[in-house]
Amino acid sequence: MTVVNLAVGLTVMVLAASQAAAEGNRNCAPREIVLERLAEKYGETRQSIGLGANNAVVEVFASTNTGSWTITVTTTNGLTCLVASGQSFETIAEALPARGNDA
Repeated sequence: MTVVNLAVGLTVMVLAASQAAAEGNRNCAPREIVLERLAEKYGETRQSIGLGANNAVVEVFASTNTGSWTITVTTTNGLTCLVASGQSFETIAEALPARGNDA
């Protein structure tokens, strides 16, 4: 997956989460409750963080023991929404292509 595809995907998830929060989706709750549940039920801890549209915080939580992962978006009002989850989480570090070379 390229960086552009990842950025587009995250933008779509942020927009979807914002819409879900506005509609009172049951996949959203106060941040403290969501983090507690991810830690206690799934053993997941934060692996990465970024700032999305409308100052929403996008985070990836994962368990290095079980491989489960969850992507959340937290709005400026502190509401955290689950936007994706799955299995087989891996941490990778890929080198960027040399500057001036098209990927």
